[in-house]
Amino acid sequence: MLENIGVKYDRGPETLQGPCCVVQNQCTLAQIQSLVAAARFEDLKSRLCSRMSFGTAGLRAPMGAGFNRINDLTIIQSTQGLFSYLSRYFADFSSRGVVVGFDTRGQEESGCSSQRLAKLTAAVILSRDVPVHLFSSFVPTPYVPYAVKKLGAAAGVMITASHNPKEDNGYKVYWCHGAQISSPQDKEILQSIEEQLEPWSASCWDEELVESCCLRTDPLTQINSCYMDELTSLCFHRDLNRGCPLKFIHSSFHGVGHIFVQQAFEAFGFAPPIPVPEQKDPDPNFSSVLCPNPEEGESVLKLSLLLAEKENTSIVLATDPDADRLAVAEKCDGCGWKVFTGNELAALLGWWMLFNWKENHPDPADTEQVYMLATTVSSKILQALARIERFHFEETLPGFKWIGNRIQELSATGHSVIFAFEESIGFLCGSMVPEKDGVSSAAVVAELAAYLHNKNLSLNQQLHNIYQTYGYHVSKTSYVICNNPPTIHKIFNRIRNFDGEGSYPKTCGGVQVVHVRDVTTGYDSSQPDLRSVLPVSRSSQMITFTLQNGVVATLRTSGTEPKIKYYTEFCAPPGKSDVTSLEEELRKITTALLDDFLEPERNHLIRRCL
Repeated sequence: MLENIGVKYDRGPETLQGPCCVVQNQCTLAQIQSLVAAARFEDLKSRLCSRMSFGTAGLRAPMGAGFNRINDLTIIQSTQGLFSYLSRYFADFSSRGVVVGFDTRGQEESGCSSQRLAKLTAAVILSRDVPVHLFSSFVPTPYVPYAVKKLGAAAGVMITASHNPKEDNGYKVYWCHGAQISSPQDKEILQSIEEQLEPWSASCWDEELVESCCLRTDPLTQINSCYMDELTSLCFHRDLNRGCPLKFIHSSFHGVGHIFVQQAFEAFGFAPPIPVPEQKDPDPNFSSVLCPNPEEGESVLKLSLLLAEKENTSIVLATDPDADRLAVAEKCDGCGWKVFTGNELAALLGWWMLFNWKENHPDPADTEQVYMLATTVSSKILQALARIERFHFEETLPGFKWIGNRIQELSATGHSVIFAFEESIGFLCGSMVPEKDGVSSAAVVAELAAYLHNKNLSLNQQLHNIYQTYGYHVSKTSYVICNNPPTIHKIFNRIRNFDGEGSYPKTCGGVQVVHVRDVTTGYDSSQPDLRSVLPVSRSSQMITFTLQNGVVATLRTSGTEPKIKYYTEFCAPPGKSDVTSLEEELRKITTALLDDFLEPERNHLIRRCL
């Protein structure tokens, strides 16, 4: 029956043959056999007649049987392709090797755990006599790029799907400088994978090879020690921290963050935060939350907030399952909890990092060498700070890979990047690792809160102080789900021909559109040559509208999920502080952007529901 979709099925007990493969994982074999028995040919066709593509610095997909899923075979194939690419690129690859790390994900029905997949990744490389620095236990995602730089490795691989649903896993690749791979490396590695589909040898399937091969080292102790030592460079008020009366709640969302955030707090002189007991231990089923994504706000922070009430603490910190992102909530006087958006936290952290930089570098000329970075869909608050404080601010395309690579370019020319962020609660304080880092950010937020508490200020009060000085930046970020890719293309094609062929919308919510930037096509009406300054990114959709009233609105597709995201921000000048009117104006624009441009009902889009 499978011959009809191009797959040869041998009914023997252990073989399912597709193009250049023999399945050796009995769990995934059983999945295919079950689909065959149930005559679910469309599902089989989906799994066996398409392959994963490199997206945000690697692969991300559901675990399970099939060439378009994360499993033993596709990880082996990906590693063979990566190995071949690295062999061609680095003359000294055989001495530099690769760093491999993993999170706590796993799926019993497919036999795929992050640890097993990491061992198979290592086995492929070890089978060709190249060293592998394989962590012996789960680590935060930032530890892999940190180790790549510290150990001088050619590349790094992190097996993680970050905050995605429990069914997913991923294969994230870092280059020798520690930043995520970017174009054209992703396409070239994908081509190399497709040229290396046949597993090289039985050793590639042998996860026990990592226990016996002398070329495998475990960098966990060294890297953890170096990371925590270097982290103290971000600590500016240790004596104040030691006497801080504040207590902090921390949730690791069933992931890797618990022990590492505890150590980061100790490195800063704090008592360890109080863990949410139901969420501190690894659990690949994420049993206490519907969605393991702290960005979703109060709805997924319930256990943290309940514990904070019980412990009479005012600040909650939550890292996502691979601890590269950070959510923060603060108890407000008489009005519940304030869950900060990524943009609001960036305002606080950007101000804090600049404040301490200037304390330690009083010469204004030093500040002129400083950079802060943000993705273009994030708040423009750092731009407002830069105009007044006279440091450099730059935007990148969405995704921290763009920030990480720009950090490396700036560092090479002697410039200092003291803060970078993306609105989806991804922050980097300093530049010790060119990746967003929830572990270091948690400790920095704790020190900021302790400093402000000593000044009788809350985080929220200081946020408003920042807005009073640099201008209120009121933002809204959300998404709709679209499970049909052709619909996405239809929506964006309509926007590009809204008022006739090649004509974008002229108004949004009754307000004139003064500039349009379409990164997908490379068009930017604000430039004299009508060409976007940001690189063209044809693999995804992204259009930004600048309105006459100061609102900036962006529509873009996600690189890892079936979502169309929308971002709106009212960038008010200093002195315009009627927040209620700003929020109402932004609400009208956001509603029009969603209803008029995306047409959720007509296009059968699923609105975000918390």
